[in-house]
Amino acid sequence: MAIRRLIAAGSYEPDESRAMTEAFDIALIVLRLSDKDDPITELLAKAIVAIVATGERKPGEIANKAIAAVGAKRPTAN
Repeated sequence: MAIRRLIAAGSYEPDESRAMTEAFDIALIVLRLSDKDDPITELLAKAIVAIVATGERKPGEIANKAIAAVGAKRPTAN
């Protein structure tokens, strides 16, 4: 999983790691991504790490900002 690889490569506090993992899971659900090898997951993970570096710790906010940062469009309800 892209986010776990980035977390393992860095030096993060437990609350940061938890926020990043939760934000990544939220973003995958919102974008309906089930293939964790999809290239957008790497972009999302990198955006999440950058957002957490600004001090944000709310997973929902991190996910929303990451989705916006990569320019992903939320699927429409069917």
